Amino acid sequence: MTPPQYCTLRLTPPVSYSTYIARMSRLLRYYEPGQTVFITCVTAGRKPILTENTRLLLRATITALRSSRSGTVAWTILPDHFHAVIRSPDGDIPRVMQTLKRVFAYRFRLLCRSKGPVWQRRYWDHIIRNDEDLERCVDYVHYNPVKHGYVNAPEKWKWSSFKTIYSNGYTESGAGLWVMNENGADWGE
Repeated sequence: MTPPQYCTLRLTPPVSYSTYIARMSRLLRYYEPGQTVFITCVTAGRKPILTENTRLLLRATITALRSSRSGTVAWTILPDHFHAVIRSPDGDIPRVMQTLKRVFAYRFRLLCRSKGPVWQRRYWDHIIRNDEDLERCVDYVHYNPVKHGYVNAPEKWKWSSFKTIYSNGYTESGAGLWVMNENGADWGE
């Protein structure tokens, strides 16, 4: 059996591993138990492998969340990155992200018979400070496929928690439009 066509993508950017590591400083992260955190995680070389491997990513996410009793508030998967709002009772977001990235990379490499990095070494995070901040982050997560031009409305994107949240009455249709219009935020992309 030959690997799917998307597995033939080169996963690593044209830079040596030692050069990449030499430029990386040690980033210290501090989380409190019970915090909610907005996360952006990007594939190595921004290769568009995630929407074709959503089941692998969702399974890895479930494994990571269960290992720390954490849960998602909102999420969306795009071809080369994903956003999630994660609530962690023990505050161990680094362990959640390490497990998620490790499990996905292992399964992806097995499926595609590939080598090399699957993810960028780090992820972008933002500790959510209050309800307004939470609402702004959830809106951004759901509006992101529209921002990137994949769909014209958040409810049309297949790989998002928007429909679940909207059906429960937590947000309004078209949410997130003000995030980009007023703030012009980039949020780790």
